[in-house]
Amino acid sequence: MRAILYNEFGGPEVLTLGHTDKPVPGPGQVRVKVVAAGVNPLDHKRRYGWVEQFYPTTFPAVPGLEFAGVVDALGEEGGTGPIPGETLAVGDEVFGWSSTGSYAEYALAGDIVRKPAALSFDAAATLPVAGETAQRVLGLLGLKEGETLLLHGAAGAVGQVATQLAVAAGAVVVGTASPANHDFLRSLGAIPVAYGAGLADRVRAAAPQGIDAVFDSAGQDALPVSIALLGGTTDRIVTIADMHAADHGVVFSAGGTSPEEVRSVMAVHARLAVEGRLAVPVVETFALADAAKAQELSEAGHVRGKLIIKV
Repeated sequence: MRAILYNEFGGPEVLTLGHTDKPVPGPGQVRVKVVAAGVNPLDHKRRYGWVEQFYPTTFPAVPGLEFAGVVDALGEEGGTGPIPGETLAVGDEVFGWSSTGSYAEYALAGDIVRKPAALSFDAAATLPVAGETAQRVLGLLGLKEGETLLLHGAAGAVGQVATQLAVAAGAVVVGTASPANHDFLRSLGAIPVAYGAGLADRVRAAAPQGIDAVFDSAGQDALPVSIALLGGTTDRIVTIADMHAADHGVVFSAGGTSPEEVRSVMAVHARLAVEGRLAVPVVETFALADAAKAQELSEAGHVRGKLIIKV
């Protein structure tokens, strides 16, 4: 099968389009013909070797965490698979997490759920990583109705999902983004502020009631100003992007959600997406051969929404 491979850590140039054996599903596993794969900042961080303590790499590696596709083959236990209590069959449309890398024609499924017929493959592929991450961090923060959340990187995929979920829960969201994204954030119900010098003053003006919690999905040295806005405490700050979080006494969250909760979250978010209550726009799609270009664009950090690789 065709797949994107890399045999060493490095920049986008280490990614090559090659051929490798189709993964063979074992007992209780499902193989999926990938239709769409989502591109995430974590993909380039893994490519550089920056997150080996959380995601150890075995070379040759296939990048990609999330996908949407069609069940292609079942393991020895027949139709049982990653969806407890349900029977899967060849031809079923699913989406979720891959255990073998999603930048490939075929992938073994990790945690998956059925894709609603009304949800496109591209739209489904935007949900797993951003949805699980946003839900996990909001849970860690214990955000409550009426509280005010400062969300760094609110225009990215994770930021957009977190904004929509927090607003729906009755929270006030102050989101940092470039001015070009401010109208978009307002459409999601957030109060936009520009990042950069003077951020603390802009946040105080936007939220005179004060900030109750901080979600850093940007990692652009946002922690010191966040701590200052919370009066010097780090109790309710979580980052998914700043690898120096420990230096500031801040929680770095890289996962830990149970498989059952991951599947539950995906099912709920798929339903919300079908109902038009949760959406992450697909900014651009790429052919499999152009995966390096997709990661390079993602790494630049100015994507408003999701990049999708069409397999």
